[in-house]
Amino acid sequence: MRRIVIFGLLAVVVAGGAVALAGEANVDIKNTWNLADLYPTRDAFDAARAALARRLPELELGRGTLATGPAALLAVLERGSAVRMEMERLGTYSSCLADEDLRVPENMAARQEIQQLATELGSRAAWIAPEILALPAGTVAKYLAAEPKLAPYSFFLQDLERQRAHTLSPAEEKLLAQSGLVAPTAYATYSVFANADLQFPTVTLKDGSAVRLDQAAYTKYRAADDRDDRIKVFAEFWKSFKDYERTFGVLLDANVKRDLFYARARNYPSCLASAVDNTNAPEAVYHTLIAEANRALPTLHRAFRLRGRMLGIKDLAYHDIYPQLVGSLKMEFPIDAGKQIVLDAVKPLGEPYVKVVAQGFESRWMDVYPRQGKRSGAYSAGSVYGAHPFVLMNYNDDYESLTTMAHEWGHAMHSHLANQTQPYPTADYSIFVAEVASTFNEALLLDRMLKQAKTDDEKLSLLGSYLEGLRGTFFRQTMFAEFELAIHQVAEKGEALTGQRLTEIYGELLRRYHGHDQGVLRIDDAYTVEWAYIPHFYYNFYVYQYATSLAASSLLAKEVLEGQPGAADRYLGLLRAGGSKYPYELLRDAGVDLATPAPYKALEARMNWAMDEIEKILSRRPAAR
Repeated sequence: MRRIVIFGLLAVVVAGGAVALAGEANVDIKNTWNLADLYPTRDAFDAARAALARRLPELELGRGTLATGPAALLAVLERGSAVRMEMERLGTYSSCLADEDLRVPENMAARQEIQQLATELGSRAAWIAPEILALPAGTVAKYLAAEPKLAPYSFFLQDLERQRAHTLSPAEEKLLAQSGLVAPTAYATYSVFANADLQFPTVTLKDGSAVRLDQAAYTKYRAADDRDDRIKVFAEFWKSFKDYERTFGVLLDANVKRDLFYARARNYPSCLASAVDNTNAPEAVYHTLIAEANRALPTLHRAFRLRGRMLGIKDLAYHDIYPQLVGSLKMEFPIDAGKQIVLDAVKPLGEPYVKVVAQGFESRWMDVYPRQGKRSGAYSAGSVYGAHPFVLMNYNDDYESLTTMAHEWGHAMHSHLANQTQPYPTADYSIFVAEVASTFNEALLLDRMLKQAKTDDEKLSLLGSYLEGLRGTFFRQTMFAEFELAIHQVAEKGEALTGQRLTEIYGELLRRYHGHDQGVLRIDDAYTVEWAYIPHFYYNFYVYQYATSLAASSLLAKEVLEGQPGAADRYLGLLRAGGSKYPYELLRDAGVDLATPAPYKALEARMNWAMDEIEKILSRRPAAR
């Protein structure tokens, strides 16, 4: 069955041609999304929430009847689908209501109440899988043959049979479902502590400005042009995390133990086996990714040496990896121009694809600009079946914002095409393939931008940004994946995971990946507490899929841009397939086998191509920056 995803959208009050938001005035309505497409008013949402709460007991109807025939099974599954569809609509609305302005307690409360309803939903439906598995072998196949209306649930039922060894008794499944109330505690505590309660320092930069170094400010000023400012920013920011190394260690250790609890409760040999089995991905994908990234470290080290050359820094260090390689160049992309560039970039995917994106731009599927209290970052919320996706942006008219918009509309179109093509039970797709669509769009955008670039500085900026994307999405995320594997293996051995131990493990990886011992890039001891800053370590083997998805999308985009026969159709077929097959199989059908070295070697070749292009430009210039 589909997972319950609690995303977020924006609640607005329309007044003339502007939107009234908490703490804001005269926000142009065309740059906000229209949450009324889900519920016309907040009262309508509240009524739907109350109605769903009354319907949850329906999920227990049919208990004990599944052996009577396919009609009973169909009735149970259809009731479950109806309740889940409404839960996803409520979850999307409520979460984005909170994201509109995180300072509004009523909106936060609405999201929390929906999360509690989602937990109750899981608890009340927990009996279904064990009862299906209690049927005699071959019964489900007979049901599928006898009742055509069960066809949309075929993949779910077959996958359930695959996981027979890891499905517990009804009482045990209900207990595990109820544990969802406490399972997020470590991450929830970390999130509040790291973002709201941690005492961040104030530093004075070279220009005399005083800056409070919270996480948003660190992200901005770590890329400062002045090296002395960067060194100061790094030193003070990481000292804040080092001061609470023990506390962060306790939180991450608790989260790892949560993963270990669920793995052992469901009879998996390891935490990794438990995590990847959710999508039936071979463990070979995870191990091949790490092996290939380590094999390709000389290519990453080449990129660091090139960075040092372009920045004019001979003793490159960790505080030098974020500044723009062409610092004097400022490219601006107002939102209307940015939308047109994205539309031009995705033209290789055909006119129908372009038309839907254009419709989304014009029909307020996207909330564009940052506001006080609005959630930072960007996402696409596309889990509501029968409704269009919603895209949250914090657009700043720069190239990073343009890239992010292309990225998020890749997700949005994945959701749109899957929902349009698949029945509800198989429309939802796995994270394993989700990032393919987003990074594919980034590749199309880069191709479009390089073709229109007028100067060497523009090309250098674009290629440098692309190079940084490969570093951050492939090598950095793989380093995170290797760290996750290491700390779970420590816990599986019964060894302690203190803050100091976590820093030691992370520090060794940080130095190996960045060529510290080879003199490529220096890693100061103070920076090895960076693990405490990464929220993704609370997501249970999530980040490796960023790296595998980038490798897959790079290969698929190359084929489409080269005009290889059938390449665009294969890719669009992947998006339309939703969750109708295991994601590893979907990618293999599209021409990418992530359990083999081929896609990772192709990505490495692409990275070397970008550096070759940069060096060609540098060779034409009298001096680098």
